[in-house]
Amino acid sequence: YILGGQLTVCDAALKTYFFHFQTAEECRDSMYPPKGPTFKGNVTWYTLNLDLPPSERWTHVIKEKKAELVAMIQAIKDLAGGFFHGKLIHLVDNELPLIVDTLPYPFNEEIKGLAAVSGVPLGEVVLFNIFYEIFTVCTSVVFDTFPFNSQWTRTTLCFSERWDRKTHTWTITEKLKPLVVNVDFKRNNKTVFKSTSFAGYVGMLTGIRPKEFTLTVNERFSVDGGYIGILEWILGQRDGMWMSFLTRRVLENATSYEDAKNELAQTKLLAPAYFILGGNQTGQGCVITRTRINTLDIWEIALKLGRWYVLETNYDHWEEPFFLDDRRTPAMKCMNKITQANITLQTIYDVLSTKPVLNKLTTYTSLMEVSTGKLESYIRACPNPCNPW
Repeated sequence: YILGGQLTVCDAALKTYFFHFQTAEECRDSMYPPKGPTFKGNVTWYTLNLDLPPSERWTHVIKEKKAELVAMIQAIKDLAGGFFHGKLIHLVDNELPLIVDTLPYPFNEEIKGLAAVSGVPLGEVVLFNIFYEIFTVCTSVVFDTFPFNSQWTRTTLCFSERWDRKTHTWTITEKLKPLVVNVDFKRNNKTVFKSTSFAGYVGMLTGIRPKEFTLTVNERFSVDGGYIGILEWILGQRDGMWMSFLTRRVLENATSYEDAKNELAQTKLLAPAYFILGGNQTGQGCVITRTRINTLDIWEIALKLGRWYVLETNYDHWEEPFFLDDRRTPAMKCMNKITQANITLQTIYDVLSTKPVLNKLTTYTSLMEVSTGKLESYIRACPNPCNPW
């Protein structure tokens, strides 16, 4: 099982399973348009009106996704029920609702509205909104198509502890897939930004502000992790920002690549993170490596150095990745094989369809193009044999 970013091998069979599948396949091609056994379905589009009161913004989405949200939260509760002899669920139902009013506006009001419409207890909706912020695993790439524009792609993975041996799937990942939605956020009937997200989750993990920038967030494992930040928040120290709330605030309000980069680099966080940002000009693309307090590194595209893309999984780019979770090496191999001259959204989809970049934890793949404002997303599947992650 996986807990707090650490792997524990439960038995010899599971250990053998992990080692057997930790091999990269040859770079795939002709995977686009999405089809076949790695494609599970398209993602439904919704429009969210930012002019509405926050408590009413998600009503139409949740009315359609209520059953899926209830199933997802039940899976999280089942997972959490094993901790502290079930006392964690008591904490969720009785204490987490008290946190809502301390959360930044308008996210607190949106969460209240979600609970009211879905009928899910408020504390459990809060749990869902902080659960994914702590447990995520992602692969992100931003690349430069000089001299035209920067483009951005991202595969999102849910980091779940419960492996279903019968179906060879991760329980939380499979519950998340029906909740994947594309959302067009509008104000005064004009698009402000677009995002691929999960119904019931008010923060943003993948988004594009058309003709300005693209943004995603990847989990960064650290001893000084999100648990500490959340505990500090509960105890009253609230000078940090919730990671996914910050990305949404940036997508909603920043008006340029540089503005977004500065805010992402300088804002104190509750959890460490990687922010991957792409802009609308040549050379605008970077990975911002964050602790909760400060920025460790800004790794930027540098065409003069031959660095036409930057690629981030869940490990500092100057360190070797965890040997059982090396998605970086095969992804870079495929990127280099394609070359800058031939990179397109179609060929990058091939990279993100190559195992182990595509694996059992993959929920969706998003493709974004900043110059046109294009965002397209696809729910993924990884048929056996396939890496657990």
